[in-house]
Amino acid sequence: MKGRIIVTGATGSMGSAATEALARQGIPVLMACRNLDKAAAVRADILHRVPGADIEVRPLDLASMASVRAFAESVEPGSVTALFNNAGVISKGFRLTEDGFENTFSVNYFGPWLLTLLLLPKLPKDAHIVNMVSLTCRFVSLDEGALQPGEKEFSQLGTYARSKRALLSFSMELARRYPDLHVNLADPDVVASDMIDLGHWYDPLADVLFKPLCKSPQAGVSPALRALAEETHNRYYVGRQSRDIPSRYIDPSLDETIWKKTQTLINV
Repeated sequence: MKGRIIVTGATGSMGSAATEALARQGIPVLMACRNLDKAAAVRADILHRVPGADIEVRPLDLASMASVRAFAESVEPGSVTALFNNAGVISKGFRLTEDGFENTFSVNYFGPWLLTLLLLPKLPKDAHIVNMVSLTCRFVSLDEGALQPGEKEFSQLGTYARSKRALLSFSMELARRYPDLHVNLADPDVVASDMIDLGHWYDPLADVLFKPLCKSPQAGVSPALRALAEETHNRYYVGRQSRDIPSRYIDPSLDETIWKKTQTLINV
């Protein structure tokens, strides 16, 4: 890996693990984070363990398209070489953003979609773009109507899974439209992170019985780090393997439909 890498959601468990792993390799990182105080603390903690690491923090709230545009505008052409769309959320309840998008879809799909497209002119033609998806994608279907769920259609895990399925669709269409890019997918499996705390009464019990069986953040982010480093195209990284995109997700017509609907909704 060469040049500065943008890591979104860099204050989360996997985002901070990715930032530290890259820093240990001497790779500059641009932490794109909503909570700047938390980002500063994470950065300081990493610098304590990796003195001299080149880590910069800038504000990015993927629940706000205005914030996405401002962040992209702040990136100088040629200053970064790769983008890791790592940020993700499982919203505890139905909530619309200032742009009228359901919050989970905004953070997990619309924000990364717009960010990636705005950064393309500033990235090398053969830049690496890695999008973090989820094993939950296999349990849901996707159509253009799913991009804007109403309160009755909302569910924590179902909406999360469909937002990640939409990101998967975007990745495949992006790879088709920009064949020189190294666009790849990373699936962390089930990771012991705060994101799997769903706000239910049984969460403390799950902490004791379930989380010890989950992967560590360092293990969960490992597939994405390999995807950033390898000269591959349109591959699905999970565990210690990379493979072709599973056939159940291959639907070019759907990908084009979702892309065009997203363009309309975001007004790009």
